[in-house]
Amino acid sequence: MSTTILDPIDHFATTAPTFGGRLQAARNAKGLSIARLGEKLGVEAAKVAVWESDTEAPRANRIPTLAGMLNVSIIWLMTGESNGTTHIAETYDRPTIVNDTLGEIAQLKATLLDAHDKLESLEQRLRAEG
Repeated sequence: MSTTILDPIDHFATTAPTFGGRLQAARNAKGLSIARLGEKLGVEAAKVAVWESDTEAPRANRIPTLAGMLNVSIIWLMTGESNGTTHIAETYDRPTIVNDTLGEIAQLKATLLDAHDKLESLEQRLRAEG
């Protein structure tokens, strides 16, 4: 299993050249653990880890579900082309750049919320020790 941690702000860069790398980057950007994504999909966390390691690929019918849960385009998830949020343009009558930026904002918010939760947890642990 790949243990590379990708910068969540740069998750659409070429640092995620494989399906598994893109899946991991999108999951990290969304602030989901492997276990939580597996739970949302109804599969074992080990199955998600296998997908991220590029040992196996999910069944074709899972790809749209993964893309939707992770707020990325199916095309980006499969090929790495585009920036991952272009599917939003199909639903809303806005310029692609607006949708792209809104997608990046949503992913950054998720990352910040995850960081906030971790900080609160650490603070509680420290207060319990003190």
